[in-house]
This record gives sequence, structure tokens and C-alpha cells, in this order.
Amino acid sequence: MNTRFTPVSAAVQTAPNAPAVPASSESFRALDHAKEAFIARLSGGLSPAALALAWADWLIHLAAAPGKQLELAALGIQGVKRIAGYVAGAARGDYRPPLAEPLPADERFRAEVWRTEPYRFWQQTFLLTEQWWNAATRGVPGTTRHHEDVVSFGARQWLDVVAPTNFLATNPEVSQRAAATLGASIAQGMGNALEDIRRQTHGEPPVGLDQFKVGGNLAVTPGKVVFRNRLIELIQYSPATPKVLAEPVLIVPAWIMKYYILDLSPHNSLIRYLVEQGHTVFCISWRNVDADDRDLGLDDYRQLGVMAALDAISTIVPDQRVHATGYCLGGTLLSIAAAAMAGAGDNRLASVSLFAAQTDFSEPGELQLFIDDSEVYFLESMMWSQGYLAASQMAGAFQLLQSNELIWSRVVHDYLLGERAPMIDLMAWNADATRMPYRMHSEYLRHLFLDNDLACGRYQVDGRPVSIRNIRVPMFVVGTERDHIAPWHSVFKIHNLSDTDITFVLASGGHNAGIVSEPGHPHRHFSLKHTAADDLRVGPDAWVATATPQEGSWWPAWTEWLAAHSGAKRVAPPAMAGTGGAQALADAPGTYVLQA
Repeated sequence: MNTRFTPVSAAVQTAPNAPAVPASSESFRALDHAKEAFIARLSGGLSPAALALAWADWLIHLAAAPGKQLELAALGIQGVKRIAGYVAGAARGDYRPPLAEPLPADERFRAEVWRTEPYRFWQQTFLLTEQWWNAATRGVPGTTRHHEDVVSFGARQWLDVVAPTNFLATNPEVSQRAAATLGASIAQGMGNALEDIRRQTHGEPPVGLDQFKVGGNLAVTPGKVVFRNRLIELIQYSPATPKVLAEPVLIVPAWIMKYYILDLSPHNSLIRYLVEQGHTVFCISWRNVDADDRDLGLDDYRQLGVMAALDAISTIVPDQRVHATGYCLGGTLLSIAAAAMAGAGDNRLASVSLFAAQTDFSEPGELQLFIDDSEVYFLESMMWSQGYLAASQMAGAFQLLQSNELIWSRVVHDYLLGERAPMIDLMAWNADATRMPYRMHSEYLRHLFLDNDLACGRYQVDGRPVSIRNIRVPMFVVGTERDHIAPWHSVFKIHNLSDTDITFVLASGGHNAGIVSEPGHPHRHFSLKHTAADDLRVGPDAWVATATPQEGSWWPAWTEWLAAHSGAKRVAPPAMAGTGGAQALADAPGTYVLQA
């Protein structure tokens, strides 16, 4: 493999022209990695050094800012006076207007019972406290912006823990349910908590997961595995129409997830929908790596993944260009591959579609809270000790980003109200964990996330820098409104990197639900606008103001776009066979997706 990156597994990385590092230094660096890996097991994968630096930066600058201190004192006194006035008015029976309102995305206090006393008082006191802490952790002169974000995030996590919604005595919905059931709801909630603890302790799947089975009622679109190497299986799906569009579709999912999020149940399978619209669809299924794959790099994923899949498709469907589609990290990889192909004169792509995929990481959203040099070194040490990053070591960070929705709402619903949220296909997929190899993930975090090499034109393939601007085929790019992993403002930056035609869609929902947005799904909407290659580029807010809003799913708009960029004449479906006409290797969904 010809790639610019040296193996991260080497304990010492030296800069060009730097003095030679003694080989004995490797043992010292190994000791450092071992120490960090031990701490990681105790800290849940969060670097104590990174957190301490952030809080120290904030505290030092706050202590040196008398103006900010006086501002916070004034806000505190004002808040106390307002609460005192509220209590006095409530004691007299007077109606008092709310002192603070929850944020639009905060669903905790929506129930009507929160408007009654004393629950309204606790809610208002909590919301004012939230406002004060937001002021305290923002705008402290001299504090590094990243450290300010980390401190603000930490304060928010602490406040979410002590919110009145999380306790029996201060949550009216919980206390009313307990009274109505004579305490049975509390008993049921305790049983739910004990059951979840037992399952987690014994490594058992969540309750209800046994209802779903890959190849049974998930990932059931008919197809064949037509190619396999040490990293991927390539699935070709069976045609559902007598004639198909000549240009096939290749889907590159992220290896941080199992591919079948795009082939969930039959009613919400994007792959099935494409096939039914007359497309020949190929999809990569990544192997779930283990410790033996620790030295697989990002360029290995490009060569053994995207390029190997394209080579196989070119054998099965010769002389046809391919509509390449990438989701999440798979879209970032596809962008690298497409840019390298363009620079090398490889014109096998008919178009590029990117779903919730970032190419510019200068503003990556709240995920940057967990990514700085200290945290990346911490993660590298975790991976150094085991050869990969396990899904469980990533799950905590993703849950904290949406702690109200993913943690505390479940605590209230399952443990305080004593109910069980029914398992759905998307939750079952989310519980199907994957791993990421040491070298690849380190390269991704350092060269793409931290250094932003791809957007800055520094990322190299085969010894040459690649440029997104060299991609001249039309692009269809989707961002989602509530994406906390690839915020749509970040996804939108593709406009600044590319000179080609771009059709951008802003869809309702989040990183997963916004993509799995089948026709007929209620409460879905999207906005769409085409930007020609020679059109002036505008910012995201200006784009929203002029984009066309539409109700429903964006899937039909995408398939219409694919058809418009395909040949007008439909052809007979290609043979369902392996590369070179050989017999297919297995039925879909293949074997790699079943690896635990």
C-alpha cells in the first residue's frame, strides 16, 4: 500500500529532518501508552488531563476578570430577587408570568402538570440556574474557545443530573403515576433498572433485541455477495424491475456502523427503495475488525474498500459509470477517493452523493468537545493496548452529546415511570456494535479532524495531495437539521471546497433518522436547492432563506436526480454473479455483517 502515513503503531513518530530517536525510546513511549490505557479504563475514555486543562483555563481567567465576576454576581442577585418576587406572588395566589422558558429542543417540561405549584417553582428555579451557568461558562475573557465549550458542556451535564425531572419528589408526572398505580410503577421501574444492570453486567443484549435478526427481519433485501476481500464484502442486490438504469449505484457506508442502517425493515430500507425505482445497487459491507487489523490505515480503507468495490463493479457492469454514494464517515472516505480519482484521470464516477458526511472539519460541532491533542493521545493509548477502538468506548461520548434524549429521558421513562420503550429496528441496529482499527482511527482523528488536511489540500494519496475541487461530476449532498455528529452547517461547507454542480438538501431529523426517512413517514420535511458550478457560493443561512421547502421524504428527490444524471435508455439488469462471471459467494446480507 502506498500511502503517506507511517504506522501509528510505531511508538515514536519523527518530523522531517528531526534528529534520530534512539530505538530504546520506544519502550519509554510504550510505558506512557500503558499508563494512559490504564487510566482510560477508569475514566470511560475521557482524558482527565484534557478536562483539567479546560477547567483550569476557565478558572484562571475567571479569577482574573473582575468585570465578569461582577456581572455574574449581578445576575445571581437579580435571579434571587426574581425568585423571591415569584414566591411572594404565588403565596398571595397571584398569577406570575414565567421567569424563564425551556429551550425549544428541551422536552422535559412540556406536560401541563409542570404549570402547577410547587412544580412550576422548581422548574423556574432550575431554568434560571441553567441561564446563570451558561453566562458563567461563556464570555470569560482570555479563555480558549475549545476550553470554554468543554466547561460549558460539563456544567450542562451536571445540571442535567440534578434536573427536577429526574427525581420522584420533584417530577409531578412520576409522582402522579406512582399514586395512580399505588406504587406499582416504582416497583416496575426498579425491576427494569435491575434487569438492565444484570444484562449489562453479563454482556447480554438489551431487552427486546431478540425480536430483530439480521437476515430475518433486518437487511432482507434480496441480493448476492459478489466480491470479498479481507476488509469488505460487496453486495449486489437483485433487480425488482424488468429494466434498470444503465448506471449502477455504489453505497459506501461508514465502518463505525453496520451497513444495514440503509437496509433496515422492508418499509424503511433505502436500498430496497432504490432497487424498486429501477437502480442496480451495490453496497459495501465492512468486516468488523479485530486486534490483528491494528495496522490497517485510512488508505487501506480507500483501496480495499472504495477502489476494490469499483473494480469489481467495472467487471460486472463493464463500460458504465457509477453513481457513488457515501454515508457519514463513508462519505468522507468517498470524497477522498473521488478526489484522488479525479486527479489521476479516473472517470468511472457518474456522480457523487454524500449523506451527513463532512469534508471540512473546521467546525465539526459538539463532537469536537472530545477531540483535542490530549484526548486523541488518550484514545491512541486505549487503541494501542487492544489494537482497536470498541463501540462501547465511543458510545458514552455520543450519549453525552444528547444526554437528555439518550440517558435521562430513558431514566425517567423506564425507571421512574416504570414503562418500557418498545424496541424498534433503528435501536436494534444501534446496539449492533462495531470496532475501528488503531491506525485508521488515529489517522482520521489527527489528519482529518484535528489538522483538517482534506479541506486544506494537504491530504495525500499515493504521494500526491488530493483536492475536492478536482471532482467535476455533479454532487447531491444531504445534511440533517438536528445532526450532532455531522452538523449540517459543517456538511454545507462542501460548497466552499467544490466548483461542481451541487444539489444540497436539508432534511428534518438527526444523523440517522434524518437519512432513514422513507416516503410516508409522518412529520418529515426537507429543503432543496441546486447550485450550479458557476453560481456564487452563499452561506448556510442565506441558502436556507432561498431554498425550496417541501413536505415528506427527500428520497424521491434523490432518485429523480439520479435518473436525470443517468442515460435515458433503460437496459436489462446485469447478471447476478461474482467478479469475472464466477459464482456468487453468498446470499445477502453476507457473512461480515454477522460478525460480533
